[in-house]
Amino acid sequence: MSPNQPAKRKHPQPPSRHPKPPSQRPAAGTANPQTATPAEPKAKRPPAALQASKVAKDYGDAVALAPLSLRVEDRQRVALIGHNGSGKTTFLRMAAGLLEPSDGTVTVYGNPAGSLEARRSLSYLADNPTFYEDLSVWEHLEYVARMHGLADWQQRAADLLGDLGLYERADDLPNSFSRGLKQKAAIAIAFVRPFDVLLVDEPFVGLDSPGKRALVTLFDDAADQGATLIVATHELTFIEHCDRLIALRDGAVAYDGIPSGADSEMLVQRSDGYAPELDHVATETAGGDRPPTDKE
Repeated sequence: MSPNQPAKRKHPQPPSRHPKPPSQRPAAGTANPQTATPAEPKAKRPPAALQASKVAKDYGDAVALAPLSLRVEDRQRVALIGHNGSGKTTFLRMAAGLLEPSDGTVTVYGNPAGSLEARRSLSYLADNPTFYEDLSVWEHLEYVARMHGLADWQQRAADLLGDLGLYERADDLPNSFSRGLKQKAAIAIAFVRPFDVLLVDEPFVGLDSPGKRALVTLFDDAADQGATLIVATHELTFIEHCDRLIALRDGAVAYDGIPSGADSEMLVQRSDGYAPELDHVATETAGGDRPPTDKE
C-alpha cells in the first residue's frame, strides 16, 4: 500500500445500547421509508379499520360504556373526547384487546380485537405508560422492534429519540424519568414498530411544548403513510388536526361528525354540566403549553 494512500476503515455496527446519530427528517409530505409499513396489502383488507358492534362494558353497579356501535374507516384521523369517566379509555382498551367487553364485539380490519392478527396491525399508547424495570430506553426500542420482525430498526429508533429530545437519555432506565420523559419514551416505543392502526390515550399529558409539536408531527407522518389514528385527548386544540370527532358522555356517543360542526367545550361536559377537563386545558393553554396550530 502506498504511504500516501489512506487505509480503508471499516465501520462496525453500533452496539445495541448506542443508537446511530439521528438522521435529518425529510421535508413535509416526503415519504419516509423507515415509517411503519402495512402488515398486509391494503387491497386485501375489509374497508373498516376498526368496527365496534354494540360493544359494552359494565361492572355490575356501574356502566363504563353503553352499547356502542361505530365504524372507523381506513386512513381516518379521529379525535375522541369526553369528560373523565365518559368511556374513552374503556373503549380504547377493548379495541386494543386489553379489556374484555361485557357484550358486543370489536374488530380491527375484520379480525377480533386481541387476536394475533389484530395485534399485529395495531399499536396502542396508553395514558399511563409502564416499562420493564431493568431495560433502558434503547433496549425497550430494540425489544419491541425485533418482536415485530424489524431487522433494520436502529435508525428509526434514533430518529424518534432525536425528534423527542431523548437521544442523550437512550441508555437510561425510563422508570427513573419524570412524567414527561416517561411519556416521550412511551411515544418512541409506540412508533418504532409497524402499525396500520394507532390507538392513543391522552398523549399530551406531561409533555412540554417541543414534545407536543414533535408528537403532532409524528401523527401527521403516520397519517401520510396511510395509518388510521384514534386519539383520545382533552387537548381540544388538537381536534383541528383530525377529520372526524367522536364525543362520549356518560358511556354513550354524544357526537360523531366533522370537528368544525361541533361545540367541543360543551361536548366534554358531564350530564350535570361540569367539565373538569376544561380547567386542565385552560391552565396549560395559559402557559403556552398546547399542541401547535397550523398557523404556528
